[in-house]
Amino acid sequence: MLNQLVLVGRLVRDPELRESENKIKYAYITLAVPRSFKNSNGEYETDFIDCVLWDAIASNTSEYCHKGDIVGIRGRLQTRMTEDKKEQTKQKVIEVVCEKITFLSSKKDENLEVHAAEIDE
Repeated sequence: MLNQLVLVGRLVRDPELRESENKIKYAYITLAVPRSFKNSNGEYETDFIDCVLWDAIASNTSEYCHKGDIVGIRGRLQTRMTEDKKEQTKQKVIEVVCEKITFLSSKKDENLEVHAAEIDE
């Protein structure tokens, strides 16, 4: 069995580094990934994919990446349940756990050169 994803997209917002109760660093990011085909209106649609990064990957991404930057991610799909205590309902969360990230370009780069910075878990 295999659970592996490869995504390339733009960061929707700046990564925000956080720390768990166990003192483990993590960050959530959302990637805007355009689809490779047009819809019935002749437009490309975009998927917004939530990802979680841990430890060194989270630290480096939050330090070097900003909204609009293009990154490549290799990871796995994860599902988990969360509970809304106010509404007393449970919701299923689907997210990508990032195992490797490649910083491809910065929004500041005018010529969109590829940067070879890769961070592994």
